Amino acid sequence: MSSPSKAFECRWQTSGLLLAGYLLTLGLALLAVLLAALPLWLQLLGCGLALLHAAWCLPRQILLKSPQAFSGVRHDDGGWQLYNGASGWQAVQLRPSSVALPLVVVLHFRLAGQRRVRGLCIPCDALSHREHRLLRLQLKFSRHRWAAVK
Repeated sequence: MSSPSKAFECRWQTSGLLLAGYLLTLGLALLAVLLAALPLWLQLLGCGLALLHAAWCLPRQILLKSPQAFSGVRHDDGGWQLYNGASGWQAVQLRPSSVALPLVVVLHFRLAGQRRVRGLCIPCDALSHREHRLLRLQLKFSRHRWAAVK
């Protein structure tokens, strides 16, 4: 017999580690494009595309300022759900490529009714130590974690 499952919910905040990592990677990408033996127009195009990516990614994935930014996860008898300000709680199907490590949780998921698989990074400094540990335990030991969305 299995014990009744308890509902689990957590919400995270902006991560300084994730922001620092992204800005470092962006800086290295810009430096690589500028130091490459490319024509000026191609260097400008590469830098422009990198900056466009930053303008799109920073508010939605890193700073969590956009209403479309996912900022919470919940698991109960109904399965896994993610929260964003625009749509509220949305049912998701977690993918087997999701990873729960002590420093970071990487969720690969698919929203109900969509084919596209998305990714979400939750570093250890975005949650309290206790919540991050509980999230990792839920991901590792929950039954039917790869079940399709109902």
